[in-house]
Amino acid sequence: MLMRTDPFRELDRLTQQLLGTSGTWSRPSPMPMDAYREGDEYVIALDLPGVSPDAIDIDVERNMLTVKAERRPAVKKDGVQMELSERPLGVFSRQLMLADTLDTEHIKADYDAGVLTLRIPIAERAKPRKIAISAGGTPRQIGG
Repeated sequence: MLMRTDPFRELDRLTQQLLGTSGTWSRPSPMPMDAYREGDEYVIALDLPGVSPDAIDIDVERNMLTVKAERRPAVKKDGVQMELSERPLGVFSRQLMLADTLDTEHIKADYDAGVLTLRIPIAERAKPRKIAISAGGTPRQIGG
């Protein structure tokens, strides 16, 4: 049996129950995230330790990217009594407004070691490009 010496444990548990911040019935919690640009794409890394890949849902509607994940209890057997539960369970959610300059049709997602990595390419129309100058016509003399 695990023992934890925390005089405020019962107070924390009561606060979570009263505020509705524990269990699967609570509102979605945010997930920690890093975002950076790497070459011609943006990379978003979301921490989802202990979440099964089939419990992750990624949607893009217009320019809104939504990531939802659910961490379910690891112990589901009858006759098992939970002695300590500190890892958050339930639904986690994150919404990001994407710029029009990103190509939402070609987002790639990878999940490894509890980190969901999204790679969002920059749209071709938003990349810098050279404009050709045409020299058509004969020089004209101005004035006199």
